[in-house]
Amino acid sequence: MPLVIANFLQLLFGALLLLLFARVVVSWVAPMGGGSLIAFIYQATEPMLAPIRRILPPTGGLDLSPMIAILLISLLMQVVARL
Repeated sequence: MPLVIANFLQLLFGALLLLLFARVVVSWVAPMGGGSLIAFIYQATEPMLAPIRRILPPTGGLDLSPMIAILLISLLMQVVARL
């Protein structure tokens, strides 16, 4: 894989991880939402988290989908780094 594509994917995965971490923090600090930045974070991460939520069984109010998404993206980053 060309180095430019690998670097782009690493940057993209890093940005996705940052957005997921931001969503987790925002869900703890301001669970009712807020401004346009919070809306952007939710809109950017929901397409990744919704399919995971459909697969996971209900856990009684604890959303494990961000943790699964972070693990999957980290795994993809390692795969791209080895190519």
